[in-house]
Amino acid sequence: MTDAPADPRDIRTLLAIMARLRDPDGGCPWDREQTFASIAPYTIEEAYEVADAIDRGDLADLRDELGDLLLQVVFHARMAEEAGAFAFADVVAAICDKLVRRHPHVFAAQGRANAAGGRRPGAAGESRAGDSDEVLRDWEAIKRAERAARGEADTSALAGISRGLPEWLRAVKLQQKAAKVGFDWPGPEPVIAKLHEEIEEVRAELAAVAEDPADAAARDRLEDEIGDLLFVCANLARHARVDVGAALRRANAKFERRFRAMEALAAADGGLAGQPLAAQDRYWDLAKAAEKAAREDTTP
Repeated sequence: MTDAPADPRDIRTLLAIMARLRDPDGGCPWDREQTFASIAPYTIEEAYEVADAIDRGDLADLRDELGDLLLQVVFHARMAEEAGAFAFADVVAAICDKLVRRHPHVFAAQGRANAAGGRRPGAAGESRAGDSDEVLRDWEAIKRAERAARGEADTSALAGISRGLPEWLRAVKLQQKAAKVGFDWPGPEPVIAKLHEEIEEVRAELAAVAEDPADAAARDRLEDEIGDLLFVCANLARHARVDVGAALRRANAKFERRFRAMEALAAADGGLAGQPLAAQDRYWDLAKAAEKAAREDTTP
């Protein structure tokens, strides 16, 4: 293998580095051992780290995390090239083609020529989308046409939702697809009523498990009911136009922040471990109160 190109801003440099890492003759043993399946968890993790940098508003970290995510794309593409399936250039070509194909309101009539030249379409009769909602409707219609052209037999309104998504995200997408054909609650109030109903069903199954912890059927029903409860929670967030992932990340960050404050408060008393729950609750309340006071101090 030759040395990597000198310019680190050139994508060919990264491609050459990955090829060198995967080279059987002098490459990295760890990188050579990896497969699509072994790298997939890292790909998911890097995507979440990008989201975390965005949540924190840290643009310097976002640059680094986007680089880590790009590395995942290059890694997968390199393994595919070694297998004779496709190369990084094919990945780029595929997404360029898809973006042009799914944006007829931008690239209509002149199509790929406009994309290559960076020009806006100007031919008579071109398609124009009136707003973002119309763009999304067109996008879904084009996706359905693409699946039909590939010979995919699934014509359900729920077709095309990846099974590899985090389950909370898949739940929201299933609900969104069903809503497009009218199968949806009219607003958040009936969803809240359904949430209370599911809580009672979970309570009943918890009681059944408590009565006989060895009852496998009761445990299976409990898992089923908790799943229903979580599905309704995702639906409530959707109706409230709240991103489930962002809301959960916010809750996680709040818990971590307050728990760390609890630990700091309890340090003078020997730490949290071994203290009764009532005492730990008092530290939690103190942490919450300190957080509230800090917010009020910064409010104009």
